[in-house]
Amino acid sequence: MSKILFVMTGADHWTLADGTKHPTGYWAEEAAAPYGVFKDAGHEIVVATPGGVVPHVDKGSLAPEANGGEEGAAKVSQTLASFAELQHPLRLEDVRLDDYDAVFYPGGHGPMEDLAVNADSGKLLTRALETGKPLALVCHAPAAMLAATGSDGANSFAGFRLTGFTNAEESQAGFADKAKWLLQDRLVEAGVDFRESEPWAPHVVSDRNLVTGQNPSSSAPLATELLKKLA
Repeated sequence: MSKILFVMTGADHWTLADGTKHPTGYWAEEAAAPYGVFKDAGHEIVVATPGGVVPHVDKGSLAPEANGGEEGAAKVSQTLASFAELQHPLRLEDVRLDDYDAVFYPGGHGPMEDLAVNADSGKLLTRALETGKPLALVCHAPAAMLAATGSDGANSFAGFRLTGFTNAEESQAGFADKAKWLLQDRLVEAGVDFRESEPWAPHVVSDRNLVTGQNPSSSAPLATELLKKLA
């Protein structure tokens, strides 16, 4: 049995370009689907958030239209109800990477608000890369990479092949013209080798100890790929 750290946003909103606070948090499927994969494989899950706040689910991610219908929505809600670890998160500031076998970041717009500028998360990500610890991030969670810098000041993920929520998807979701910045643009500026696939289709990219997923539908395949790195 391995111990997997879920690093999750503590934000309940995302500040848009005009100052509006859009209600958000983590995206349900991106936490629930990997949780199910990891638990079914017998692994232990520990949650950490900035300040140790209980993470907020984006209410929109619980809707049937976000989960392929009523059945999918019910399954996600049931999984989250069984995800007891969500109610007892550690303070991200107190986490010791050495205590875990792998690290996973679910997305949602929340990470764009807090993890993108969180130094503790940035240090954790940089150390995970340096030590070869299996590391996975999905959808908007790669925003956390923007806070990860090495001793030379360069982004720790520069040169890595990876993916995340694309400009095309953000546009189709209706936020591209409202956001302060777009994730794909910032990651490319940071020097990563961004790999984009069709909007909303499952897409997972693996490079060394890093695994990334493009969007919510990539969550379960991403989790399966991470388990291979734990084998």
